Amino acid sequence: MNEGISVLVVDDEKSMCTYLETFLSLKGYRVKSVMSGQEALDCLKRDTEYSVIILDIMMPEMDGFETLQKIRQQKKNIPIIMLSALGQAKMVVKAIKLGASDYVTKDFEADELEISINNVLEKRRLVEEVKDLREQLKKERRSEFISVSKEMEDIKRIIEQTADTNVTVLIQGESGVGKEIIARYVYSKSSRRDKPFIKVSCASLPGTLLESELFGYEKGAFTGAYINKPGRFGFANQGTIFLDEIGEMPISLQAKLLQVLQDGVFTRLGAKEETLVDARVIAATNVNIEKAIKGGTFREDLYHRLNVVNIRIPPLRERKEDIPILCEHFLDKYNLQYNRELRTFSKKLMGLFMDHQWHGNVRELENMIKRVIVLRDEEPIIAELEGTNKKFEKKLSDSSGPVSLKNLTKKKTLEVEREEILKALDQTNWNRKKAAEQLGINYKTLLYKLKKL
Repeated sequence: MNEGISVLVVDDEKSMCTYLETFLSLKGYRVKSVMSGQEALDCLKRDTEYSVIILDIMMPEMDGFETLQKIRQQKKNIPIIMLSALGQAKMVVKAIKLGASDYVTKDFEADELEISINNVLEKRRLVEEVKDLREQLKKERRSEFISVSKEMEDIKRIIEQTADTNVTVLIQGESGVGKEIIARYVYSKSSRRDKPFIKVSCASLPGTLLESELFGYEKGAFTGAYINKPGRFGFANQGTIFLDEIGEMPISLQAKLLQVLQDGVFTRLGAKEETLVDARVIAATNVNIEKAIKGGTFREDLYHRLNVVNIRIPPLRERKEDIPILCEHFLDKYNLQYNRELRTFSKKLMGLFMDHQWHGNVRELENMIKRVIVLRDEEPIIAELEGTNKKFEKKLSDSSGPVSLKNLTKKKTLEVEREEILKALDQTNWNRKKAAEQLGINYKTLLYKLKKL
């Protein structure tokens, strides 16, 4: 029942060590005993991690309290049960404050120590479970689909219709629009969401290294190949592989990828036999693939294999109605991450956000918001955006010809509309539904005007 649970006993009395070793061994535990705090520290450095430590308080040279402190510095998560001939409340409180998991007196009943061991192990299991849930929550947040724009809602609908299939997906869009977020959203909605999600950046490695990274190699395949390596496709078996920046993949390697997509097999470098693989492929690129095909840098047959479901993500400047909700998301995210309490952005900064062209897309917006929160100061970002927006306005002004009275009237009307919409949004703390009610227009009209303005 207790097989696999290892216990380290630390007590300066030989008779107590012998008793505990015998008692716990009969209960099925694996037990080791040492007779000083220093020996215990040496054990933890040298041996594999123990499940539980039973530590005597009253020991010469280094007592139990000092040993406890040093163990906590060295091995933070091991449950430690303090053991003493005395049951004084002050000693119990001190032990718990220093990080002990439980406290048992040496006159314990037959089952008392085993109950204590089970309790501290259960507490540890629950802590680990909470930690795992938090990690899972982080992963889920990475695949959050945050948008109110019609274009992105259409993309969401396509994903939800096709995510639970094995068809390949090609995601296209400018740098920073959130292609990986979309890839992870597809993965999170698929039946493979409990299997591996493996990301490979096709632009970060030269062709030969990228081939071994993707498909692996056999021992001795080349100088330095001392062991067999499965490769990313091997790790992604039964799961999903995300090929980021696929447009940068060398054309010499594209034929091998095409074979995987067609036949579900690949050959490791140096191997004589093919390896079967079942991995769903999602690819992303900011390269115009059609132009790359004409230029001879991308295989047309590979494009058609990848392009079963095509998702084109519009740049942020074409869906500015998403800016307020993205601001809200990044504000919450980085307040939590950097322990800040900034609740909202000023009307001036939000206005500049709405005017900016966002050539770096969502990534640029996220980085700006991160800087505001870390610095606790909007002014550097306001100054930067004002300078950029003025340059853009000057460029438009220089390129425009004579303005008709009709166009001038239209322009002034839009300026007034923009000012009133910003005012309503500011008064409603950027709640778009309340702002629409305040302005006397429906919600969809407001979203349209936000995009237009």
